[in-house]
Amino acid sequence: MDFSENQIQRYARHILLPEVGGTGQGRLLESSVLVVGAGGLGSPVLLYLAAAGVGRIGVIDPDVVDLSNLQRQVLHTTDRVGVAKVDSARQSIAAINPDVRLETHEARLGPDNIMDLISAYDIVADGTDNFETRFLINDACYLAGVPLVSAAILRFDGQISTYKAHDVDSEGNHGPCYRCIFREPPPPGQIPSCSEAGVLGALCGVMGSLQATEIVKELLGIGDSLSGTLMLYEGLASEFRRIAVKADPGCPLCGTEPTITDLTLHETAQEVACGTG
Repeated sequence: MDFSENQIQRYARHILLPEVGGTGQGRLLESSVLVVGAGGLGSPVLLYLAAAGVGRIGVIDPDVVDLSNLQRQVLHTTDRVGVAKVDSARQSIAAINPDVRLETHEARLGPDNIMDLISAYDIVADGTDNFETRFLINDACYLAGVPLVSAAILRFDGQISTYKAHDVDSEGNHGPCYRCIFREPPPPGQIPSCSEAGVLGALCGVMGSLQATEIVKELLGIGDSLSGTLMLYEGLASEFRRIAVKADPGCPLCGTEPTITDLTLHETAQEVACGTG
């Protein structure tokens, strides 16, 4: 594609990279990513994807900016307390890169809207903070055939992987989905949330930046994918660990005899949570 003089200057450090170049930068400008959550993880993901020139970015979040968010959610500012997070995101992204088209969805992600949303994007970034939504995103991405880069954080530790079990090679092999590693959500109250146990603010920057890096790699088709690897970061020990993970033939979603073929399971769970089940 033809770049303007401003774009050549803006993306010069990308264009210098042989693995990216002008062709790769053009691909980024034509790519799209849906970021679920404009919080601790979503903040660095959104900022770095916008700076990288990903042409169309969607963000979905139902919440407003709270003062307690500002310790880690660097997308937002003090004067935006009380403003919808997606509107705050729009202001920040517009200030960083006018090339980017930001699509905001001030809504809660659920089984009723997720398939329409994710099918409109090339890849999904999960920045949520609860297991129910994390499993919903995994299941929907697999069923829709959309790659997922998912990260999670708590206290001083984080984890990240890429899930694209729908991508089957010529021999019928594929990587794991989230359920291959974590079969189902833990019982309520077993694992505390960040609001209960705390989180180091800068840890969000570490894991969110890793997410943005893996997303760019997937969009460009460069480097080694994290599919098949669960990367763990222990902040207090300053240590990364990589755990090889394989697709589970008995997985209820992507296994040889799947029992999850739609999102009915999540619709039922949502009804129970709302007191209507």
